[in-house]
Amino acid sequence: MAKSTVHYVCSECGWSGSKWYGKCPECGQWGTVEEFHEAKAVSGSRTAAPGRTSRTPSVAVPSTARAAARPITEIGTETVLRLSTGFSEFDRVLGGGVVPGSVTLIAGEPGIGKSTLLLQTAGNVARAVAHHDAPHSRDSSGGQAPSGTVLYISGEESQAQVRLRATRINAVEQNLLLASTTDLSTVLGLIEQHRPALAIVDSAQTIVSQEVDGISGGSTQVREVASALIDTAKTLDIPVFLVGHVTKDGSIAGPRTLEHLVDVVCQFEGDSETALRMLRAIKNRFGPTDEVGCFDMSGEGIEEVTDPTGLFLSTGAGRDSDTGSVDGTCITFTLDGHRSLPIEVQALVTKSVLPTPRRAVNGVDPSRIAMLTAVLYRHGGINLLANDLYVSTIAGGNAKEPSCDLSIVGALASAAKNRPISRTTCAIGEISLTGQIRPVPRLEHRLREAARLGFTAAVVPSMRKRFTVPGLDIIEVIHLKDALDALMK
Repeated sequence: MAKSTVHYVCSECGWSGSKWYGKCPECGQWGTVEEFHEAKAVSGSRTAAPGRTSRTPSVAVPSTARAAARPITEIGTETVLRLSTGFSEFDRVLGGGVVPGSVTLIAGEPGIGKSTLLLQTAGNVARAVAHHDAPHSRDSSGGQAPSGTVLYISGEESQAQVRLRATRINAVEQNLLLASTTDLSTVLGLIEQHRPALAIVDSAQTIVSQEVDGISGGSTQVREVASALIDTAKTLDIPVFLVGHVTKDGSIAGPRTLEHLVDVVCQFEGDSETALRMLRAIKNRFGPTDEVGCFDMSGEGIEEVTDPTGLFLSTGAGRDSDTGSVDGTCITFTLDGHRSLPIEVQALVTKSVLPTPRRAVNGVDPSRIAMLTAVLYRHGGINLLANDLYVSTIAGGNAKEPSCDLSIVGALASAAKNRPISRTTCAIGEISLTGQIRPVPRLEHRLREAARLGFTAAVVPSMRKRFTVPGLDIIEVIHLKDALDALMK
């Protein structure tokens, strides 16, 4: 065991000091300051950075090649070819595929499907590189280029358990290599030995380095493991996927600096009661961070949903309007990354028998419901203050964007008046406290998607720059009363 000096690090903001505090002096969070053992460099090794020891595979990389400064115009990027994951949705979130030498952290709730997604990705990549050379540029040392294999290292399951899951999701390939270990040196040795086209480590919190103190999953070990894998990925030009656990509040476990060290941070989200899964890029050095990938979880694995436009609608919306309209429903279009998704808002208004009327919501902002109810009474002439209100979206959709205000108010007014809104009409707009309908971003993009889905009318705020959408009747309104008249005519 290497000698170490002890100091204390906040896992939330990265603050460090020589004394322990119950409350972090920097960010004010309680219970986030943990003991950190900084290992000194072992004899004969290169100087280690704080929290990082020298255990990178012995690859001869000339110091001049790594430290030489050149004009940026002389540095070519044409040899940097991205590796496809086999999922177009995954590739789009990553910015077009996996960049050689990058480290991607995939985080999410337990049981959400992180391991299944990455094992299926490993099978896709192994299947693709079985007949072609891995699309990577050679490493800067001039060493061996990554081979046509994929390495999946599990610290949570045995090889037999991973094989069972791979069989279920059809990810069994001859050149997909499985290993089960929790020792960091073994992990680094396997990557150096096989030089895979892609390496997956599941998970960062289960791998332990023998060169530093600390328990598995602690801040010290997680920082050390991440630093070692990043060094290896950059040196050998091999992309690495890391699985990260999350805490009770949904944040990524381990020190906050872990997210700063890696190149890409993706959050795998979803509701355990539904099969829909969303992959979002929180940080991406090689692409946008406003993309979202849609997946469907089933017993046979994960399938990508390339067109999620009908996920949050009940039958009868858009082109399928022959089922008739129902009061208390209104459809809007929200933005999720570059996508415009239709969301159906449903409302139920009943007479309250309680001293304080009940407000039950799902998929919308509860505080905004109280405000919109007051605005509807003051500027719309509909008094719902003494009624029980139930507002929900379909299939776990998220209607918390301000542009959903008009659809929420429309659904409430439709339920209160027992007057249905046409299933081919959508409402988009933010409502102010004065009852005015305010503009929303990227309105044209939303309306073109509405027209593509078969909607024939849209109630929207007054537009600064007017445009037309073929097949869609755009109704511009300024005040709440005008909007309600247009929706329930």
